[in-house]
Amino acid sequence: MLANTKAPMDIVFVGAGRLATNLAMALHAKGHRITAVYSRTMASARMLAEAVDARATDDLAALPLEADAFVIAVKDAVLADVVAQLHQQRASQIFLHTAGSMPLSVFGSHCHGGVVYPMQTFSKERLVDFAPIHVFIEGCDAQTLQVARQVASAVSNHVIELSSEERRHLHLAAVFACNFANHCYALSAEILERHGLPFSAMLPLIDETARKVSVMTPREAQTGPAVRYDRNVMAAQEQLLAGEPEMQQIYEMMSKSIHRLADD
Repeated sequence: MLANTKAPMDIVFVGAGRLATNLAMALHAKGHRITAVYSRTMASARMLAEAVDARATDDLAALPLEADAFVIAVKDAVLADVVAQLHQQRASQIFLHTAGSMPLSVFGSHCHGGVVYPMQTFSKERLVDFAPIHVFIEGCDAQTLQVARQVASAVSNHVIELSSEERRHLHLAAVFACNFANHCYALSAEILERHGLPFSAMLPLIDETARKVSVMTPREAQTGPAVRYDRNVMAAQEQLLAGEPEMQQIYEMMSKSIHRLADD
């Protein structure tokens, strides 16, 4: 393994989705060599490979047999199978998965498994700045942990070692903070669209809400009728959702949860 942690690394990317695209391009921009990119579809592999001067393939067996790290960024459901296929000719190589909810045990008999989990939401269309992102790492052994730290530190100023169990709770919290919050934006957009109103009207409100939780706790930042449990307003708004029973149920459950936290 590289003794000089500042030296360029040779990295293979197994996966070419949103996270892989952002991380591969960030590492490439820092001078590291992305030697190959795999995706189930050659079009996706080529798109990322061309951006980072790498070789593209849709065949796992065609990937290099050696690299400083194999970064595996695939769906959770296929991760164990991909690891098993890669392991066949690469038992001594370091594999790093990027999944928030998958434990080290997913590597099975592979001895050099680790994690590089950036806590961020990604898209191919909007590349992120990794410097402020918290990246959580783990390794089956000291060598793998060193390489995980090397990969993470190449792009992030906030690298934290975290166990698989702790990372499960971190990922759960992220689902609430990001995925569920974004779903609420989608529901808001549906209501506005039905009445010919632009979602852009919500953007200053969303921005201010996000800014507030940078300087106060989410509980302190919470406003709205549910905090004081204003039943008149809440009943009227629930009535507006009479034709949308699922959304009405979400409104009621969220309101009760907001009031419970405000009352604690």
